[in-house]
Amino acid sequence: MRAALMLALAVSLSACAIHAPSVSKWLEQPAERALLAGMRAYDDAHYPVAESELQSALSAGLNHALDRALAHKLMAFIQCSTQRAALCEQSFVAARKAHAAFTLNKAEIGNPLWGPVYKRVILPP
Repeated sequence: MRAALMLALAVSLSACAIHAPSVSKWLEQPAERALLAGMRAYDDAHYPVAESELQSALSAGLNHALDRALAHKLMAFIQCSTQRAALCEQSFVAARKAHAAFTLNKAEIGNPLWGPVYKRVILPP
């Protein structure tokens, strides 16, 4: 999972490079700092902290659609893992609204906690 998160961050950072002069400028933004903190907390299995940071990132206004989709996706994973299916559904829908091409990979779709929720709300019947 750490590799996937780092790849997502790298992709996000490369997309930001078009609009920002450097990574340090990107990290000066409160929303992006909160996203990175949320990703780290998620990766370290500190889910309440991760959820709080990800919500802060979303509330602060992440600049890029991919970042918003990633924040919603991780929120969905946390919510599904803590038996909050309705919130999980809402987060997956928000991820798709944030970025129309949002999808999970095969391993993520196969997860027994959030895969069925994702399939129900995102994948066509």
